[in-house]
Amino acid sequence: MYELMNGYKQTRRVLRALRTLNTDKNDRQVIGGMISDCNYVVEWLQTGRRPGNRRGIERLAAYQRERPIDPIILQAYLARTSAGGTVQAASVTDEDRERIEEVLGQLTPRERDCYVMVIGNGMAYSYAAKLLGLKKSSVQWFVDSAKKKIKVYLLKGVKD
Repeated sequence: MYELMNGYKQTRRVLRALRTLNTDKNDRQVIGGMISDCNYVVEWLQTGRRPGNRRGIERLAAYQRERPIDPIILQAYLARTSAGGTVQAASVTDEDRERIEEVLGQLTPRERDCYVMVIGNGMAYSYAAKLLGLKKSSVQWFVDSAKKKIKVYLLKGVKD
């Protein structure tokens, strides 16, 4: 791998020299693109990560997996409470019900409505906004705010 990296670095040096000697504008642009490609490959080989990314891919999956409340359990809870207490196929345990009620109790009424509609019921932001008489961006803001509050509350509960 070091030989490959050294080969790209040497090619980059040759291309830089060639670019300074060349007077044609189109040729300089093509050579500049080649130099840029060499820089990209060298950075990738040095860091082991795709250039330009803020985080490595190894951390991406953890962020995608994090769910403060399991959406399936939340949906079953919502279906159960809206249907007058009938038990659905995916039943909610008393512990889950208490935890959901406790977490949703930390939110303002507007945050709770938006969070339940979008996350719990799987509605589109635009549809929830239409039902609530809000703008789509407002619903997004309330859902994001609710997610932050839930995360802080759950982290605080873990530390205590």
